[in-house]
Amino acid sequence: MSESEGKRVRRSAEERAAEIDTKVEALRQSITDQETKKQEAVAAFDEKIASIRERIKALEAKKKEILAPKQPRKRRKSKKQKLQEIVQQAQKSGLKPEEIAELLGIQLEE
Repeated sequence: MSESEGKRVRRSAEERAAEIDTKVEALRQSITDQETKKQEAVAAFDEKIASIRERIKALEAKKKEILAPKQPRKRRKSKKQKLQEIVQQAQKSGLKPEEIAELLGIQLEE
């Protein structure tokens, strides 16, 4: 073995500093990559949180609707009830039963 094969080549201080600089730059790039991933993750979680809040609002509105008192339903009136109501309104307006019958073209039996 010759001496040149056994000895290591010594690098100068500038070469070692340049290598360290490249490693530092690689690490800085890694930091910026991690920061962008972090921002993307934060944005994704913000979207998820917003959608969950919308669901909560919808469910609260549904709960409020359920707990609110319901409007009473109007019952259907039978034919007899409608006729009685019409006669009552006519009587309130001052018509006598004979006049109502005359307007309807009906003869009352006495």
